[in-house]
Amino acid sequence: MRHFPRITRKLCLPVLIVATLLTQGVMAKQPAPDLLLTTATGQHKLSDYQGQVVYLDFWASWCKPCQRSFPWMNAMQQKYAGRGFTVVAINVDTDRKLADQFLSLLPATFPVAFDPEGSAPALYKVPGMPSSYLIDHTGQLRLAHQGFHIQKQDQYEQEIVALLEEMESSQ
Repeated sequence: MRHFPRITRKLCLPVLIVATLLTQGVMAKQPAPDLLLTTATGQHKLSDYQGQVVYLDFWASWCKPCQRSFPWMNAMQQKYAGRGFTVVAINVDTDRKLADQFLSLLPATFPVAFDPEGSAPALYKVPGMPSSYLIDHTGQLRLAHQGFHIQKQDQYEQEIVALLEEMESSQ
C-alpha cells in the first residue's frame, strides 16, 4: 500500500466527504448560481425558471449514463410539467456536432443549453458526467447527484415530487 504525506491525507478527507454527500443527494440549502443558457432557440437565464422546480442536468455526448438518463428525464418532464417542473440540460461538449448527434438519437423534450467553454460546470463545481441538481421554486439548490443510476430512478422521482408538494403547499 502506498503511503501519502499527512497533508495529502488531510486534504483527501474533506473531498471524500463532499463526494459522498453529493452522490447521496445531500446538499445544504443555498442559492442556485444563475446561468446564461444558450439553447437552439436563443438565450435566457436559469433564473427565468424561478417559481418552478428545476432539475438541472450537466451531460456530455460520450457519457454512457447520460444515454440512460435522457429517457427518464423526458418522462419526468412530461409527467410533472403541468405542476411547475422542468428539466434543463446543459451539454458540455466542446464540439456542438457531437451533442447534436446525441440529440438526434435521444431527442429531448426539455430545454437543452450548450456550454462548450465549461463555465457553467465550473460554477457548479460539477464532479463528473452526468451531474444533476434539484432547484426548488425559490431558486435554492436542494439536492445533487453525481451519475445516473437506474436503480435510483424512484428515489429521484420522489425527490422531485417532494419539492413540487412543498411548492404547492406554499402557494
